[in-house]
Amino acid sequence: MADAILVINAGSSSIKFSVYVAGHGDVALHVQGQVEGLFTAPRFTAKNGAGAVVSERFWGNGITLGHDGALNYLAAFLRQGASELRLVGVGHRVVHGGPGHTRPVRLDRQVLAGLETLIPLAPLHQPHNLTPIRILMERRSDVAQVACFDTSFHRTNPPVAQLYALPQALTDAGVRRYGFHGLSYEYIASVLPQFDARAAAGKTIVLHLGSGASMCALEAGRSVASTMGFTAVEGLPMGTRSGSLDPGLMLYLMDVHKMDARAIEHLIYRESGLLGVSGISSDMRALLASEDARAKLAIDLFVYRIGRELGSLAAALGGLDAVVFTAGIGERAAPIRERVCRDAAWLGVDLDPEANAAGGPLISTPNARVAVWVIPTNEELMIARHTRRLLNDL
Repeated sequence: MADAILVINAGSSSIKFSVYVAGHGDVALHVQGQVEGLFTAPRFTAKNGAGAVVSERFWGNGITLGHDGALNYLAAFLRQGASELRLVGVGHRVVHGGPGHTRPVRLDRQVLAGLETLIPLAPLHQPHNLTPIRILMERRSDVAQVACFDTSFHRTNPPVAQLYALPQALTDAGVRRYGFHGLSYEYIASVLPQFDARAAAGKTIVLHLGSGASMCALEAGRSVASTMGFTAVEGLPMGTRSGSLDPGLMLYLMDVHKMDARAIEHLIYRESGLLGVSGISSDMRALLASEDARAKLAIDLFVYRIGRELGSLAAALGGLDAVVFTAGIGERAAPIRERVCRDAAWLGVDLDPEANAAGGPLISTPNARVAVWVIPTNEELMIARHTRRLLNDL
């Protein structure tokens, strides 16, 4: 019976999962899928390692499954569909590790309690990341659990890059730039040598563009700057998140529009970004297909802000050898890549239109000073590898 690692990425209304078989040199994907619509219209889908659908179920509109019910169903599916495997560990994506967690950690109740204190720093993600951990501690205390953090990869940023211009007491209390999407950036850094040795050893900017969007400057594979900061709402405009705003705007909203903290939170996390500007959708595919002027404006702002941040990160690096596009928009939206690269010509970017339309992986011209790549990310594989390594070290 082969050892297996379960990877869980829990959100507010979905649980994504992957099962990896632990081999001699690495881990191999066995099955992956998700339970989505946990509180509205639950749907389960599972695919094997080759991408073929092996199981589906739809509970119907108005059904509430919740995280507890979803984990129950997932456990039953795995008992039947992966009965030949022995579960030895569960790896979880946890968005925020705070200043204290610079690497993945074995979970116990004390660690969990510490992670719960970070919920105010990532209110949309952290509570839901921790829910399956808590449930599994009650039901399967015999199975080791590991937390892998989206913030850890950025702890290599220079101290000045992590600092806000605030009183020292607030910095000491944990108010600093953390950066997010670290598991995605760590994966890209780990595979970049296979694509471009010069970029892996040099100065590279990775664009993680999806419903959540950020950018990271890598020097020799280590994070030195990120567009996200104290929370996962800073930086680029995203699907429903505003990105960076003038702090004085918060005071204006409180004083003039009489908005309290919860109303502002809802505004900047759920009603802004591509959705807020377009008034149509948070989905880039829908915006690209739309002829509405508001959709065009949302796209224009998204591309403009990427260009601004690209220049900022190139300055932090002191040069630029390569750009990497990843995540849903970065991997699939050729028109966005084309516009970003066109605006970055001043940095030495020269796009090959045919290669871009084909999806790469290399989409720059042969003589371009800055190489441009499209590399699919794989946060789940990164979590599985971390979990296996940590369990082997025990």
